[in-house]
Amino acid sequence: MNIDARLVACALAASFLTPGLARGQEPVPSEKPPTLDDSMEAGEAEAVPPARRLVKWNEYEGPYFTIRIGGGFLYEGAWFAQDDESKEQFDLTSQGKVRDARFSIGGRLFPRWKRAVTYKTGLMYDGPTDEFLVRETGIMVAVPELWGHFFIGRTKEGFSLNKVMVGYAGWTMERSTINDATIPILADGIKWLGYLPKQRVLWNLGIYTDWLSEGQGFSTYDTQLVGRLAWIPIADEETRTLLHVGVSGRYGKPNEGQLKLRSRPEAFPAEYFVDTGTFACENTRMLALEAYYRPGPLLVGTEYFFQWANAPEAGDPFFHGGEVVVTWLLTGETRMYNTRGGFFNAVSPAKTVFHGGPGAWEAVLRVSTIDLDSGTLRGGRFWRVTPMLNWHLSDHVRLEAAYGYGELDRFDLTGGTQFFQSRIQLTF
Repeated sequence: MNIDARLVACALAASFLTPGLARGQEPVPSEKPPTLDDSMEAGEAEAVPPARRLVKWNEYEGPYFTIRIGGGFLYEGAWFAQDDESKEQFDLTSQGKVRDARFSIGGRLFPRWKRAVTYKTGLMYDGPTDEFLVRETGIMVAVPELWGHFFIGRTKEGFSLNKVMVGYAGWTMERSTINDATIPILADGIKWLGYLPKQRVLWNLGIYTDWLSEGQGFSTYDTQLVGRLAWIPIADEETRTLLHVGVSGRYGKPNEGQLKLRSRPEAFPAEYFVDTGTFACENTRMLALEAYYRPGPLLVGTEYFFQWANAPEAGDPFFHGGEVVVTWLLTGETRMYNTRGGFFNAVSPAKTVFHGGPGAWEAVLRVSTIDLDSGTLRGGRFWRVTPMLNWHLSDHVRLEAAYGYGELDRFDLTGGTQFFQSRIQLTF
């Protein structure tokens, strides 16, 4: 049995074990469950536990520290139908792959202290490299005198709502192409997260360096300075209506003065469709705009990125791209929003499949685009339309099915590709 088959077998066993332990323990949902979350722990979005604490074997609460053990597993398959031009650009092979397998430990230090101190450490199996990598790891300290928290360690930079969210909570299988091409998934440094509840304003400001992450795949910059500011003009629990608008800024010095932007076509088993190749670059500046409107079960959002590269030899290229997404929870649930972090939590079904309910069904439509043709570089232009369906059987089990059509303009060809994708997601 190969490693993929063993991992799938273990994951399926876990999916049956967890609901079995939980049977009869699920709390009766309130008539109107909350749609706003005011909590903040080390790891931010990565640290948010499932809405239902169905088992206790993975938690410990003591006088000096608490522990919660978590984990996740993603396995997906992708099949492709290419026109003649697309086949000339890339020869895609349909296949199934382990997308992600991770293990995490988090909790609170000295729980009796009035000043909250939380910690998080994570380990992830990386499919492409067949290695285990250190994920979000660090300590967060509440500093109410400065309206928020300070995090020290390895974390998300804080650029873009969709990037801050943990991938397991997202509405699509992959982030948009521009998001993956321009923003590293992690960085090492210190970040200040602030929140003014009366004004409904939140922010984060971070500075990062690669002295610990040098040589790892995500470490493409020597130093980064990143900031994000968001305003929540509407946050009504009664109507479940929310409006979020935000802006992010970023300055970075690429590792050893060399930069490469590339991204897969929102399908993990596929090749890198857009790729600038490596080019000399002194620094980059980025701006991103984001807006999300959530009137109950419906969610409409958009993000758009702009990047200016200080790279005279390449003609100082300018790259851009973004996405528009619409999601609708057909079974009536509302995605919870974290007011301190400025992101959405995972969907929690009103009644899970394992307790006689339908789970939560979510219909999604996304349109995304990226343009990496600028200056002397021809990294390609790509757009994709993706309708998909998510079935959240419980807080711990999710099945996804997606169809996509995309066109790539690269190599003096314009090729069209159809994507057929599926995924199983398990968490505890």
